[in-house]
Amino acid sequence: MLNLISDIFVVLVGIEALLIMAFEMFGSQSKAAQKAFNASANYLAIPETKASMANQGLYNGFIGVGVLVGRFLFPANAVYPILLLFIGFVVVAAIFGAATISRRILLTQGAPAIISLILLLLTH
Repeated sequence: MLNLISDIFVVLVGIEALLIMAFEMFGSQSKAAQKAFNASANYLAIPETKASMANQGLYNGFIGVGVLVGRFLFPANAVYPILLLFIGFVVVAAIFGAATISRRILLTQGAPAIISLILLLLTH
């Protein structure tokens, strides 16, 4: 049962990273982005900011794909270290985001990843 719960959280972290990718790449001009990144519309409209947000989103996409591919397409003996690596990236990014952007990131992005990491450690 604990393995199933762990898998659910792993998939949740992967999907969330892909959703963050879409938000950062394609929704960075929205009111939601202003709130999420504590940034003005003028700042988000700067071409360099748009490019930075898109790049940031792309990296989140790589993390999401890494988590999902690592879980479902790698051989069984490789799944655990790959998931530790990619889920660990999300935890570190959430801590950094909480320190530099908004503490809310630790709850929205960090909590599922931290729970997932704990479950991975408990089930291996």
